[in-house]
Amino acid sequence: MQMVSRRITLALMSFMIVSAFVLSACAGAAPAAEPTKAPVATMAPEATTAPQATATTEPTKAPEATATTEPTKAPEATATTVAVATETAVPATATVVATVTATKAVVATAKVVVATATTAPVAASVDWKPRQLTATLSGSGASFPNPLYQVWISVYTKNIVPSLKLSYQSVGSGQGKKDFIAYLTDFGGTDSAISSNDVKAQAPDAIHLPMVMGGVLPIYNLPTIKNPLRFSPETLVGIYIGEIKTWNDTRIATENPGVSLPSTEITVVYRSDSSGTTSIWTDYLSKVSGTWKSKIGAGSTVNWPVGIGGPGNAGVSSAVQKTEGAIGYVEVAYALGAGFTLPYVKNAAGNYVQPLLANVSAAAAAAVPASDNQSLAVSITNGSDAQAYPIAAFTYILVRKDTYKDANKAQALSDFLYWSLTEGQGAANRLGYAPLPENFRKASMKALLAVRVDGQAVLDAPIK
Repeated sequence: MQMVSRRITLALMSFMIVSAFVLSACAGAAPAAEPTKAPVATMAPEATTAPQATATTEPTKAPEATATTEPTKAPEATATTVAVATETAVPATATVVATVTATKAVVATAKVVVATATTAPVAASVDWKPRQLTATLSGSGASFPNPLYQVWISVYTKNIVPSLKLSYQSVGSGQGKKDFIAYLTDFGGTDSAISSNDVKAQAPDAIHLPMVMGGVLPIYNLPTIKNPLRFSPETLVGIYIGEIKTWNDTRIATENPGVSLPSTEITVVYRSDSSGTTSIWTDYLSKVSGTWKSKIGAGSTVNWPVGIGGPGNAGVSSAVQKTEGAIGYVEVAYALGAGFTLPYVKNAAGNYVQPLLANVSAAAAAAVPASDNQSLAVSITNGSDAQAYPIAAFTYILVRKDTYKDANKAQALSDFLYWSLTEGQGAANRLGYAPLPENFRKASMKALLAVRVDGQAVLDAPIK
């Protein structure tokens, strides 16, 4: 009994000693800082609906500089894409040919737009800054790069050189080349080069500056098909030449084993305007099919054997969305914006690849820029690289080598384009475009340095 009492006494003494030690430690400890409150989430602006597609007529005078709408948020990448658009601005201008009617865009803040265009700059120069020039510049042309160009313009004029007024009207490559040749605009946008005959006769000092790369892909409206389809060159030619008329045709079924294809009739949709995207598409079809090359050929406009037309990339997207069983061709950014999946297309190496950034970039793996500043336009469709997406292309900005008359405007334009070729390249992959390969990016910069007014260079900047 005494032994038990002694053990209880020892236990109580141990407990008291430990308690005293703990209380002493707590008393000497610094008081904990009060937790900070988590920031209150702000309400996102309500989504705005894109305007209905409208047809446009050819401009009869130089396009006016127009105010752009607030930047919009590009669609999030799907499971089949990589590093596509995050918070980016795609403001529409007053004369944009058409916009995707079924897509709603969330308005983003200017702060987000700054992050978009300046994150991960490509070879940005620490020795050069844009000049704070006051000028009004206008351009028109390809719808293919329009989402990216509108981001560049919005960021540059709001945050880099606020004194500059700059507009770009998405009227198609054909009209953009006409406006540029006629001196209705300060610069042009095109996915296809001005023909050698037109350059010689009408625009002898034209320079084609490669600005970015993109892919053109087939889009289709088949509600029951959830996974991306596979297309061979032969199948795409067969559809667009009118030989393949239904979706369950054995030629499509063979390429897509296990897919329950509907018997829906195929409605072919093509660009109704003069289009660089059409030039890319038909250049590819002409390379993979002798029949297509001899009967229809390549160009900004062709005599389509079958189908219906839609104005601009956005007009084609809208037409396909409205027509079950339809198939069309658009640039990647428009496909993502309209919610289409990215299909697989069989390349020259026999591999089925999607128009992901790495595959689009691989299309230019074998391309080498010419030493002549006025000969930088080059076709890269159906490239030989094993990973190359076969329907890919450069898109170009047209500038004048010797015939600008206003040195201030030429300086402002050259600064903007130099910025686009350096810091601006970081926005390309966020919108589904592939930044230029280094050899072509530097070639564009070198060509830009060749622009002169009265024999004097308008830009002095490093090529790096």
